[in-house]
Amino acid sequence: MSRSTRVSLLVRAPRAAVWRALVDADAVARWRVPDGMSCEVHEFDAREGGRFRISLTYSDPAAVGGKTDAHTDTYHGVFTTMRAGDTLVETLEFESDDPGNRGTLVQTTTLTDAPGGTEVTIAHDGLPEAVAPADNEAGTRMALANLAAFVEGS
Repeated sequence: MSRSTRVSLLVRAPRAAVWRALVDADAVARWRVPDGMSCEVHEFDAREGGRFRISLTYSDPAAVGGKTDAHTDTYHGVFTTMRAGDTLVETLEFESDDPGNRGTLVQTTTLTDAPGGTEVTIAHDGLPEAVAPADNEAGTRMALANLAAFVEGS
């Protein structure tokens, strides 16, 4: 059975501004990170078929729980669908020795016009067994709040 989450947020900015933040490596490094973590973009070729590799590292050195090592979640993948201003689909895998963190995860981001801005929805399909859906939703909410702050402040 596929494990999935879906989180939405109204971002008070036009779709074009939100889209730019989705496909720009520097922007991604600033917004696509849950609270208490930092983001490093190692590779980011924003085109269909292009690859990416990203690490999220806990800011607190005492924090333990990373998927790649004690403090870091590193994942890599491919941009499978890019419909400018509309839909971004990424397939990704965590770099982990733990079988519970393995498997292909599909992340679909959709942008829809809404009163006052853009409704941004991020769906995750195929969550690995070791990833609690509630934790995934919480992290996604934090990242979407960061996205809103990033594009609304531009």
